[in-house]
Amino acid sequence: MRKSILKLAAMSVAMSAMAMSAPAFAQDEEEASEGPFSISGSITGVSDYRFRGVSLSDKDFAFQPTITVSHESGFYVGAWASNLAENPGEDIEVDLYAGFSGGEELTYDIGATYYLYPGVSSFNYVELTGKLGSTIGPATVGVQLSYVPSQDNTGNSDNWYYATNATLAIPNTPINLTGSIGIEDGAFTAGDEKVDWSLGANTTIKGFTLGVAYVDSNRRSIFALNDAKAGVVFSLSFGF
Repeated sequence: MRKSILKLAAMSVAMSAMAMSAPAFAQDEEEASEGPFSISGSITGVSDYRFRGVSLSDKDFAFQPTITVSHESGFYVGAWASNLAENPGEDIEVDLYAGFSGGEELTYDIGATYYLYPGVSSFNYVELTGKLGSTIGPATVGVQLSYVPSQDNTGNSDNWYYATNATLAIPNTPINLTGSIGIEDGAFTAGDEKVDWSLGANTTIKGFTLGVAYVDSNRRSIFALNDAKAGVVFSLSFGF
């Protein structure tokens, strides 16, 4: 389950490629536009589906396609999916998202994501997210605030997630260094604060983005079926 990520990118790899994999708020995709609308997407493979430090694929490979339709006004809608650990009735996650983004020197992204688990509707929930970002020299930095309102599928409790991430382009090389740290508290942590972090790097070669990240957390989510021990996550994605 993804209850303990908005591709931070993926948080990088799955946090870079996830990421950090997160819906439209967090994913780097190449866009082909025609008129006021544009369609973009990507196909990503990760060695481990990590969401906010927690493995949701039992540290196994995950396949993650995504597609986004954007309007020139800044409004967008899209869908993202991934396989999960093989648990009875819950082996697929589908995220439906919508939002509004814009800005130049200071970018913003405000949206909502509906997390769906076909076959186990009692796990479904809605999360609201806001992001700000800016470029400082060779670095891009961002902050994120996500909020899950109290709802039946979260035990009638709310959940907060605060995160920051950065990408640093190494001069005269095709390599980017990435990093992120997030703090979560509420329904998905049983009231005990959880911290996750990642450090990684990625590069793009002929349309393919190859990434690697070290991901860790100080504790698991109460909703995770697998632990959150430190691990290295590899990713390969192709954008269109």
